[in-house]
Amino acid sequence: MKTGFNLLLWTPFVTEKHFELFEKLKATGYNGVEIPLFMGDEKHYQKVGQVIKDNGLECTTCTVIPDEEHNPISAEAKHRQGGLDYLKWALDCTAALDGNVLCGPFYQPLGVFSGQGPTEEEKQHGAEVHQQAAEIARQANIMLAVECLNRFECYFLNTLDAGAEYARQVNHPNFGIMYDAFHANIEEKDPVGCISKNIDMIRHVHISENDRGTPGKGHVPWAEIFQALRQGGYDGWLTIEAFGRDMPELAATTRVWRDLSSSPEEVYTEGFQLISKSI
Repeated sequence: MKTGFNLLLWTPFVTEKHFELFEKLKATGYNGVEIPLFMGDEKHYQKVGQVIKDNGLECTTCTVIPDEEHNPISAEAKHRQGGLDYLKWALDCTAALDGNVLCGPFYQPLGVFSGQGPTEEEKQHGAEVHQQAAEIARQANIMLAVECLNRFECYFLNTLDAGAEYARQVNHPNFGIMYDAFHANIEEKDPVGCISKNIDMIRHVHISENDRGTPGKGHVPWAEIFQALRQGGYDGWLTIEAFGRDMPELAATTRVWRDLSSSPEEVYTEGFQLISKSI
């Protein structure tokens, strides 16, 4: 397995002022970084990708659906096309970074609710968009790993069972699901057993504590989670995702109003120690 770190702890848009972080994360022992994709173009991410390579790191990416006009499960065909166009942009940026996984809840805008669970029509609309996106991903040798979020952030996919069922509906080798311990801690009746049950569809893993602070300082059962992944034969990324309150543009989504760790250094050093002693 490989260890990664998501740069959302510092910024939603990686620029030159964040390049020094690559050296620090490499020195800590990480194999790669996860780059958030919310804005920018291929030229920008080619530059970022080169610096990542120069520091001896690999790369994954994450994104979200920005609005209804880019919604893959919308009843409006033009919005579904907008969703596919958005995912193509994200895949192009991932390719520019030489990334190998694009993850995230890229099926509906966050914080939008219908008052019920997903309909069969929404699942069909989403599957059609994601089948096309997965084929684009295949041509670029990128894996799509869709993230199941807790019920307070979305309604389309909340549990790993639902995510795995949806991935089977998409039915493409470059489309799977991501396990995120923070969301599993909220939604899963068994946040460890759901791994073994759905290991065949898990393509990416986020190491995220129950308060989204430093991994290992909360109550997530990390030893059991790592054991379930090992026993299931998972051999992909273990990428730490943690948040702070320095990004007001994400506060409405992440609900982070207080310091969750003493420093970013604590998060990436102690988080790495947690993973490295467990795998």
